[in-house]
Amino acid sequence: MSEAPRNVSDLVANAAERVPDRLAFAEAATDNAVSWAKLDNAVNAEARRLLDADVQPGDRVAIQLPTGIGFVIALFGAIRAGAVAVPMAADLPGRERERILEDSRPKVVTDQAPDLNASADLVRGAPGGEDIALLCYTSGTAGTPRGVMLSHRALLANVEQCASLKPAPVSSTDRVLLAVPLFHAYGLGPGLFQVASAGASGVLMDHFSVEPALRACEDFRITVIVGVPPMYQAFAQVPAERLAGALSTLRLLTSGAAPLEPSVLTAMNRATGLNVYEGYGLTETGPVLTWTLVGGVAKPGSVGRPLPGVELRLVDSDGTPGGDDEDEDAGVVSVRGPNLFSGYWPDGAHGPDAEGWFRTGDVGYLDNDGDLHLVDRANDLIIVNGFNVYPHEVEQVLGELTEVAEAAAVGIPDERSGERVKAVLVLREGAELTEDQVRDHCAARLAKFKVPGLVEFVTALPHSITGKLRRASLRKADSV
Repeated sequence: MSEAPRNVSDLVANAAERVPDRLAFAEAATDNAVSWAKLDNAVNAEARRLLDADVQPGDRVAIQLPTGIGFVIALFGAIRAGAVAVPMAADLPGRERERILEDSRPKVVTDQAPDLNASADLVRGAPGGEDIALLCYTSGTAGTPRGVMLSHRALLANVEQCASLKPAPVSSTDRVLLAVPLFHAYGLGPGLFQVASAGASGVLMDHFSVEPALRACEDFRITVIVGVPPMYQAFAQVPAERLAGALSTLRLLTSGAAPLEPSVLTAMNRATGLNVYEGYGLTETGPVLTWTLVGGVAKPGSVGRPLPGVELRLVDSDGTPGGDDEDEDAGVVSVRGPNLFSGYWPDGAHGPDAEGWFRTGDVGYLDNDGDLHLVDRANDLIIVNGFNVYPHEVEQVLGELTEVAEAAAVGIPDERSGERVKAVLVLREGAELTEDQVRDHCAARLAKFKVPGLVEFVTALPHSITGKLRRASLRKADSV
């Protein structure tokens, strides 16, 4: 009987003990595949390589590899050696790579895939519990990216919290499509770690593309997709008959990292008969906080209820429970639970407070069922003459214009009102729209202080790797 994991790499060791010959991971674009027993051996060998290179507990090991079996071995190997793994995107721009390396100061940088066929003596008993397992750098939408310190305790708690749901997001017999980048906390937690915890099988894609993803679903008889909105938006454009055929073996669709449009949910349901269960979390929270799987209802616009063991309350800007005075139903989402991070690198600053609460910076409200609905990031809030304007509300109205393909609303400084609303629009191909038409449309549907004072047309809006709109760069006078 496997012992409860204390070190994150124990997830692999336990799977190898329970189901040694089961497929652990396969790469969709190659013939590479590995069983749990073989993966565990390779993880041992990588851990031994690092220990022989004098890696000590707490030393950082940066990993810059594409999503694939090599990344999996490198990550678990670093963690088994007692190091702090620092996952980075394989195509990270040089300037950003140097900034992360300078900040984290790794003992080793792994940028070549470890040998899958190597073996070594058993490596066990590495640090765990409150020791740091991962140092994940945030996307930096609110400024310079910071290193989020995630302990073994936090990561394993979140794995257990998610696995306790009914139905489980990943069960032992599942084959899971993992197309979310593994350097991202969402690809690691609900993806890689859930697959390892269940002893399931994961199919890895180093980047998402619709047709290869559909072929992978057919070839591997995928049962679960761990997805993000851009994936489902792309799937929704596929003819329903083709989509239904390719996804015929699926039992569960999940999504996180950003809200899904109701129209995409509807399109997926019509084609497959399945709902998409949305979740919410942050790198700082291990990462999952809420999921519509908790209540069992895929409710459009909602990210569900807190996971078991997660406490959630809405507070005002200074942390007082009760929410925003201007809107008594909305407030900043504050959470407490064993899955929270240990603060920011290197000194643990700005982590959970003395009572264990952490303010996420997201504004939301709870409906009558207790399900959370996100409104906006607190630092995206626009304040016009003392009145709160939530960008999402303005963006919904802008999206009603048939000429608009995508919209963003941000606040820009204004001498008289403090801030004013700026709309940044991407038009559909061939469509035409004037600033006055946009303002007239908004004026008929929004309070005067919410109507955009400036309208800008661009060819594309900036997004993170998981599809989140990056508003920070749009606050300049010219965002093109």
